[in-house]
Amino acid sequence: MNLILFGPPAAGKGTQAKRLVDVHGMVQLSTGDMLRAAIASGSELGQKVKGVLDRGDLVTDEIVIALIEDRLPEAEAAGGAIFDGFPRTVAQAEALDAMLARRGAKVDVVLRLKVDESALMSRIAKRFAEQGRADDNPDVFATRLKAYNDQTAPLLPYYQGQGKLIELDGMGPVEAVAADIDVALGKVGK
Repeated sequence: MNLILFGPPAAGKGTQAKRLVDVHGMVQLSTGDMLRAAIASGSELGQKVKGVLDRGDLVTDEIVIALIEDRLPEAEAAGGAIFDGFPRTVAQAEALDAMLARRGAKVDVVLRLKVDESALMSRIAKRFAEQGRADDNPDVFATRLKAYNDQTAPLLPYYQGQGKLIELDGMGPVEAVAADIDVALGKVGK
């Protein structure tokens, strides 16, 4: 099963993806984690990515798609992928559909974690205090949230039109959101 966790930055996608990896053995393809690993490597690509993220901008489609494509064989061997932070645009969604189709696969379900954007600032402040991630700086976060709303929100009708979108309340406790995800996944393919 290939699923997308959809929602704005700090909606809890990473937390839920990690739980799904533990429970279902799937591979989490987190663009954020992959981009942070590129930065940590100190490579030329990592330095370029760092500059983009420090400004709060989105990394180019070409870079993100290449990172995802490199990890697909691992996900296929594990029985599926959890796309976390990808796709972010309709162009990326179309590229993902084409990439998966070439491999005889598809996106099975898109789980949208609906959240209150003003409450996200509390999550960001807490995460910034605990982890010190540069992309959690409140000013940078505001830029990321605007980019999400401008560029990523159009994915809702894209996946709704395919009958793949399931919306869940992402503001509850982690365990409650996890239970809702499990119920939704139980309905996929039925």
